[in-house]
Amino acid sequence: MIARLWFRLAVALLTTMAAPALSRADDAISPAQREGIEKIIHDYILKHPEVMIEALQSAEDRDRASAEARSRQAVAARRSELQGDTTSPIAGNPKGDLTIVEFFDYRCPYCKQVEPAINALLREDGRVRLVYKEFPVLGPDSVYASRAALASRKQGKYTKFHDAMIATKGALDTAVVLQLAAGAGLDIDRLKADMTSPDVEGAIKQNFALAQALEIRGTPAFVIGDEMVPGAVDIATLRQKIAAARKG
Repeated sequence: MIARLWFRLAVALLTTMAAPALSRADDAISPAQREGIEKIIHDYILKHPEVMIEALQSAEDRDRASAEARSRQAVAARRSELQGDTTSPIAGNPKGDLTIVEFFDYRCPYCKQVEPAINALLREDGRVRLVYKEFPVLGPDSVYASRAALASRKQGKYTKFHDAMIATKGALDTAVVLQLAAGAGLDIDRLKADMTSPDVEGAIKQNFALAQALEIRGTPAFVIGDEMVPGAVDIATLRQKIAAARKG
């Protein structure tokens, strides 16, 4: 059933690809001739199924290339927001020669999975600057955690608190967030008050708007140089992307 469906899609795709030529010839051929040409395409695919695979692959390659071009253009247009936004916490070398921007959610298991690789990278490469973009896409508990994290900057405890939350397994609800905050040495009453401040709210809204402009729909997502790198990549991939970005 699935194979037949893919075959029909491929026939439709190749017929569509031929449509411009047929359209230009509309004044020169009759409906019967047009039908005959379309049947030739159909019969040819039956005899040469590899054409179907090549056509689908070609369409996918064009879509991928178009998406990559749009992504690079969007990154270039939003570079100041990505790298120079003072509301975003920074790790690594603040004056590093290469900036990585990470969009993440504290409740995202893939963000937790990639964190050791990021920390190892920052230890081994003293020229990397990391910008954290709080992007709480997994519900109210994620939003609460991000608000608390951003508010913790006012007490100078972001890094310790961030590390505690990203390392937590299992639930990360209000009670757990506040318990981790206390463990990080935060004044809880002050933290709660700071969480409602306009700058915390504004930072999260700004990150969502930026993610939308970059067509980021999930976490984690990285921007390394001019390239968008989605997913929980390993340290070898991070090294490769950084080296390519430094070469320009």
